[in-house]
Amino acid sequence: MLGRAVRGAEAGSSASRQKWDVIVVGAGVFGAWTAFKLREAGRKVLLVDAWGAAHSRASSGGESRLIRTEYEGDELYTRMAWESLPQWQALSQRAGLPIFHPVGALYLYQHDSDDITRSLALHSRLGIPAMRLDRAEIARRYPQIGLDQVSFGILQPTMGALMARRSVQTLVAEFVSAGGVYEQVAVVTPESQGLLDRITTQDGVALQADQFVFACGPWLPKLFPDVVGERIAPTRQEVFFFAPEAGDLRFEGGHLPAWVDRDDPELHYGFPVLEARGFKVALDSHGSRFDPDSGDRQITARGLAAVRRYLARRFPAMAERPLAESRVCQYENTASGDFLIDRHPRWSNLCLVGGGSGHGFKHGPAVGRYVSEFVMGKAMTIEARFSLLHHSKG
Repeated sequence: MLGRAVRGAEAGSSASRQKWDVIVVGAGVFGAWTAFKLREAGRKVLLVDAWGAAHSRASSGGESRLIRTEYEGDELYTRMAWESLPQWQALSQRAGLPIFHPVGALYLYQHDSDDITRSLALHSRLGIPAMRLDRAEIARRYPQIGLDQVSFGILQPTMGALMARRSVQTLVAEFVSAGGVYEQVAVVTPESQGLLDRITTQDGVALQADQFVFACGPWLPKLFPDVVGERIAPTRQEVFFFAPEAGDLRFEGGHLPAWVDRDDPELHYGFPVLEARGFKVALDSHGSRFDPDSGDRQITARGLAAVRRYLARRFPAMAERPLAESRVCQYENTASGDFLIDRHPRWSNLCLVGGGSGHGFKHGPAVGRYVSEFVMGKAMTIEARFSLLHHSKG
């Protein structure tokens, strides 16, 4: 159970009777880990979400997410992912069902670069397992992969897949068990002209706190159009799950790692079959602009045909297999791909957290630690790449 999920006047009658140290709005991966870390530090925390933790339209509401530290030499995100991995592993060990599947992560490259050399050196310095595989070694280990134009790969054997929806809901349950309060209630954009000491639900109920964190994924631009605006642009993304032939274990976790076709013109990525859900393939390139409330969530025939063409080249045995499931979700990236974590310019006690989709899920524990320390005053300055100043308004 995720605690008592309430709406409307009932929500107001419980939560509004208290003043919280922190109210966190948005129970996705960033909001859930932030609330968890704040509660762990002894703060009195209310976590709210309009539709429920990792709900079906949330960026954190999908089946699986990749955890890897391969960022082509970008030390900031490499370190954050490495910091997060043991916390995901610990959560998985505590959960009733697996949250982390250690299937490994394989990057496929067509061309060498200084960034790759720098990344391998960084991994070596930080003690992160990563190995370079030549084309012949990839073929030996994974003959189910078509290696057209692939020159080499980088394998991270300790990385793998996170079960997205399950992990967020498990974390919120732990937050509640530890004394945090979670309620399903929608809030509106703050309107205070002076000190922000409360936010309001859609039913007009005031929720009071000393500090506020808004981690609302693709809804952040809607709640704060003047401040976030075009800094975060939700885009439409199609995800496909294909059914292998009966008895074919080549595409199961344990026989194939999660993978990223890094030099593919459109950058596809995917997962082996996890928990019998099918072989997952998705296109990482940003799709068309998307409204998370009203956007059409049915895949297109064009998208399906394109991914089958890709499979024919890279995973030929899967190219004509039946489509088992599909999903339309959204990215909510910034233009640079960096997270947006900063104070609201009007209210210094309101922190905006977003811009994570596409690569942010894995960093949940590190982001939660970072935001919680910022809210508690342990970190007085924001990483420049996360600041509102860094992100243009578009």
